[in-house]
Amino acid sequence: MADLDNKDQAEMDPADMEDVEEVEEEETGEDNSKARQLTMQMMQNPQILAALQERLDGLVGSPSGYMESLPKVVKRRVNALKNLQVKCAHIEAKFYEEVHELERKYAALYQPLFDKRSEIVRAAYEPTDEECEWKQDEEEELTEEMKEKAKVEEEKKDEEKEDPKGIPEFWLTVFKNVDLLSEMLQEHDEPILKHLQDIKVKFSDAGQPMSFTLEFHFEPNEFFTNTLLTKTYKMRSEPDESDPFSFDGPEIMGCTGCSIDWVKGKNVTLKTIKKKQKHKGRGTVRTVTKTVPNDSFFNFFSPPEVPEGGEMDEDSEAVLAADFEIGHFIRERIVPRAVLYFTGEAIEDDDDDYDEEGEEADDEEGEEEADEENDPDYEPKKDAKPPEECKQQ
Repeated sequence: MADLDNKDQAEMDPADMEDVEEVEEEETGEDNSKARQLTMQMMQNPQILAALQERLDGLVGSPSGYMESLPKVVKRRVNALKNLQVKCAHIEAKFYEEVHELERKYAALYQPLFDKRSEIVRAAYEPTDEECEWKQDEEEELTEEMKEKAKVEEEKKDEEKEDPKGIPEFWLTVFKNVDLLSEMLQEHDEPILKHLQDIKVKFSDAGQPMSFTLEFHFEPNEFFTNTLLTKTYKMRSEPDESDPFSFDGPEIMGCTGCSIDWVKGKNVTLKTIKKKQKHKGRGTVRTVTKTVPNDSFFNFFSPPEVPEGGEMDEDSEAVLAADFEIGHFIRERIVPRAVLYFTGEAIEDDDDDYDEEGEEADDEEGEEEADEENDPDYEPKKDAKPPEECKQQ
């Protein structure tokens, strides 16, 4: 049979052979197109992507085979370099410890300014005309006519309203303006946060393990008897002996909250639900009242505990990771720049940063598209992407 096939092929006209080759190429092209579509469909499946990511995560840190191919004498020298790198990590850890000491030093310099901010917010101090004078940017400068009109409108509003004390709802407004914090905020939290007067950051004393404490100062209110709620974050600035190369600066190792002395019936972190239960034998129905956890910003002061072994379930790890991010953000951004988050100016700056990153990403995508269009073998139809509304989120 093979001889007959060879004979038939030998007797074929060369032109016919070209046709056969073209057909084969077309069939191959169709196969490639189908394979590409199938791959795209698979990559849009969240389960497949999760399995692939898990597989890739397992490869992180695994040897590529290159080291094994090196001569023994070269491997020895590479090991010497790795030992030097470990020493670098320990020096870097000391560097961050000194940075922490500098933070402590400058926190003491900032604090009088933050204290005055607090006095103005809670109406303990009325700033002078000189302190209230603000030089506007050129773009913000108004004509005399517009200034006079704005002044008349402000006076009219002041006549219609009672004279407010300090800056009402200052910290609540800050929280509502910041996505990271507003996501935690519930409607029943807002009346309580209207009583928040100040947030302070306190660093651990010299010679003590690295940590910082967020202090939330409240005026007397009808919700709880505390005037101070605290959250302390414990930090570590030393390489892990089992994985020294993973060191990338101080990391938060755990946090502790505080107990809130709620007034009876005012605890927003709990809610009461009623459930009906039917007796199997008698068929009678009874109503059972249960108290269950409730979503609230004030759960922030009751973080999950980190066990001594360090192992936690995925949900607790996710909560703790989000908690660390929020604590760090309050310390690094909110407390030092509170007024700019109140006015929204800091949010605009953050958005500008994201826009710049987005523009860079768009530029890179544009370059890739241009390269594809310049490719003589590029076929747009084969590389067409599904509509945005069809993509898996």
